[in-house]
Amino acid sequence: MAACPAKMSPAGTMARDLQARGTAPWAVKRLPGRPVSGLDWRQSRRGRGLRLSVLAASATEHSQADAIPQVTHGGQAFNKIVEAFRSVSTLKERYHLLTQFAKRLPAFPKEDMVMDNRVMGCTAKVWVVVELDEAGCVQLRATSDSELTRGMCAILQESLSGLTPQAVLEFDSGSLKELGLGTATTTRSRTNGFLNMLETVHKRTRMLLKDMPTFPSLVISADSLVPQGAFAEAQALYLEPAAEEVAALASILKEKRVGVVAHFYMDPQVQGVLTAAADEWPHIQISDSLLMADAAVRMADAGCRYIAVLGVDFMSENVRAILDKAGHQDVQVYRMASASIGCSLAEAAESDKYLSYLSEAATVQPSLHVVYINTSLRTKAVAHTKVPTITCTSSNVVQTVLQAFAQVPGLNVWYGPDTYMGQNLVHLFQMLAQMSDEEIKEVHPEHNQESVRSLLPRLRHFSDGVCIVHHLFGGEVCQIVKEAYSDAYLTAHFEVPGELFELAMEAKKRGMGVVGSTSNILNFITSVLEDELADRRSAKLQFVLGTESGMITSIVKAVQNLLKAHEGTDLLVEIVFPVAPEAITTDRQALSDTVTLPGALQVIPGAARGEGCSLEGGCASCPYMKMNSLDALGRVLNLIGSAGGEALLEGHKPETYAEFVEDGVLMSDAGCQPILHMRGFQKSGKLPDSLVHHILSR
Repeated sequence: MAACPAKMSPAGTMARDLQARGTAPWAVKRLPGRPVSGLDWRQSRRGRGLRLSVLAASATEHSQADAIPQVTHGGQAFNKIVEAFRSVSTLKERYHLLTQFAKRLPAFPKEDMVMDNRVMGCTAKVWVVVELDEAGCVQLRATSDSELTRGMCAILQESLSGLTPQAVLEFDSGSLKELGLGTATTTRSRTNGFLNMLETVHKRTRMLLKDMPTFPSLVISADSLVPQGAFAEAQALYLEPAAEEVAALASILKEKRVGVVAHFYMDPQVQGVLTAAADEWPHIQISDSLLMADAAVRMADAGCRYIAVLGVDFMSENVRAILDKAGHQDVQVYRMASASIGCSLAEAAESDKYLSYLSEAATVQPSLHVVYINTSLRTKAVAHTKVPTITCTSSNVVQTVLQAFAQVPGLNVWYGPDTYMGQNLVHLFQMLAQMSDEEIKEVHPEHNQESVRSLLPRLRHFSDGVCIVHHLFGGEVCQIVKEAYSDAYLTAHFEVPGELFELAMEAKKRGMGVVGSTSNILNFITSVLEDELADRRSAKLQFVLGTESGMITSIVKAVQNLLKAHEGTDLLVEIVFPVAPEAITTDRQALSDTVTLPGALQVIPGAARGEGCSLEGGCASCPYMKMNSLDALGRVLNLIGSAGGEALLEGHKPETYAEFVEDGVLMSDAGCQPILHMRGFQKSGKLPDSLVHHILSR
């Protein structure tokens, strides 16, 4: 690890950097570094960097809320900050400390308050700039429009400025616990905001070093499939779960008759243990959100007395509602935490701003509200009473919108709550409008250039729905592709909006990309491969797969057939999956659309079907989704079955929807109607007649 001048910095030891760190450019006074006492450095739980723990803070030095350390930007900056927060005991005092930090945060230039410097996933607006000074050390500048969040900005700025890049990367999220600012004392949104700030700093530091992360990939030869990088790691985690952990889980599930339904965005380790345990206890299913509730009903029918849900809150709420509807009110449903396991998009759809958005839609005729599937039943029910509503996923949103415009003349479509997807939709249709009628009809047979241009003014999207992972696995995915895969072939599916779409369009202009259907993508890959086999220029072809991972099977089959037809060839084809490494598809997941994996593979990177907030699979890295850990499941299972334990689990029960919406319809029933409309569309390719009648009769 590179050290700043006059500051020795042994590899892997941020403590030494803290001891000898210099002064930031705006510091008034340089204070010499002094040895830091009472520090314990240990590996974080997952081994992702080092974590600072102050073992003995002096409460007598900082007995008042105002006892805040002076700015040193030197050896003991973070240590002093931790001492200050440990010296106070109440939430009010901690908040007061944050405001004191906020007041001394240096001014942030207005010209730097631009979108490129924004930190997504924070309730407040946050801007961060990360730079290297002449000595090669990181200098951080940050600010926010919220006073408390500005205080958190100040903590990060004072703690990290002056460190070497490697030391900044080793500074992990455990620091939040050391400050006593975890979810026990601050809101989940503010905690996530701090974590996203730190993650943004990490990402931008890597970019400064050009130490860009690589995506999981699969190398295909004539007779083998070899996972690379994060794919290989995920495969190992999934295929090699700890035998004792599997046996213990299966035993307690069987003993207490607990069924488990989990969303496929669980990480590879969780999925590996659950899948192995399912061989001994069949009432475990990993699936998309549409099938989770159906699986829970089957488990209850088979005699399960409890259902454990590994997913975000609207998933457990849906499970509860469908069980009640099936007559299983006596079967208890438990989430994996008493705290909210939320979703920032789902929460955005329950805001006053979203209600105003729907109220505006209700004044425009004819209108259809297209709502993201991963929202609560309450959202769907309330929306459907205001505006005819159909749910969608990232896989079917393009076809849903195009079919709606084709089927209902003069229709106005209101998409929400995902601003990211909405912006991509508009941009995609703008680009579609520039294509030929023949190209447009390949996307939807009832549209042409004129019809696409005419629908653009009637397509609206909500402007205040932000997903906490989009910034991490949306725009930055494209940045990584630009930096690390600029010489690769780029592919993008036209029906899955994403930022890779535009990159692939640019690559297409120079013969290095394709945008189209799955067959277009497959034809492009085989065409490039045939040309290479006819005139060898390289040892390996590399393709970035900008579509759902489920089509990898057809790619593998086509590629291996071509390679085998050219006996003796040693040409390799690498398929790169531009996805979050935690997102996987396995051969044991239950999906609404069947997915077959290639060869003997039991796991592939990414989501086989687009249900998450983006193609990149960022939901698998969402801090809310990660609350569904094996440890959390173990705690819930240990409490089940005893009066005292189940009393403690009251907070783990999902919200129920027993109230009525208009016309005496239960909210749970009304909330299911937009889902049924989507299922009808998926079966027939057309909006259901009942939905069209609802649109036209208002």
